Amino acid sequence: MDIEKLNQEYLNKNPQEIIKWAVENIDNISFACSYGAEDVVIYDMLVKIKPDAKIFYLDTGLLFKETYELIDKMKERYGNGEHVIRYATDLTLEEQAERYGPELWKRDPNLCCNLRKVEPLKKALAKLDAWITGIRREQSPTRANAGAIEWDKKFGLIKVNPLVMWTFDDVWDYIHKNNVPYNPLHDQNYPSIGCWPCTKPVKPGEDFRAGRWAGFKKTECGLHK
Repeated sequence: MDIEKLNQEYLNKNPQEIIKWAVENIDNISFACSYGAEDVVIYDMLVKIKPDAKIFYLDTGLLFKETYELIDKMKERYGNGEHVIRYATDLTLEEQAERYGPELWKRDPNLCCNLRKVEPLKKALAKLDAWITGIRREQSPTRANAGAIEWDKKFGLIKVNPLVMWTFDDVWDYIHKNNVPYNPLHDQNYPSIGCWPCTKPVKPGEDFRAGRWAGFKKTECGLHK
């Protein structure tokens, strides 16, 4: 499979075409859903194309209550709960506090993300040949060169990013036109939503991910290179 050639072919195609190619040509593929605005869009598109598509999410134990509520709402809306898999660390928050000290996210967010997100992700991806994500080039400088179809060097499998060329407005236009459920925190100036201790509202004019790990020189949790 010539990944570079495929990326050139599909980079400017619509997301549904990219998703359709992915699920028709890669059997062992799953969608990593964070339940942010981009991901509920992909969720809607994916289930319409392949109702039994595999989906997984990472439960850090620190997600907003609104996120947990949305997870249940999406399962109910699309009737695909049996195809949605939860991955989480075996390390409880209490055990983490005993081992690394209380509120690790305030002192070493990279370690906290690694323990609660990256390690569970490794377990999920170890069983796959490809994964689908909701990253967009517009989101941050670290994602500015992402491809629609690319080789994920960090985890060693194919990575498919159907919304890579979409804008923030494209995402919300789709949500509203298709009546897709979304996290109500988006209406409170949270364009990007992670764990509640590390996510703040974004001020007008700030970067989409400025509310993530505020006060630290950190914009990625480690899932995306």
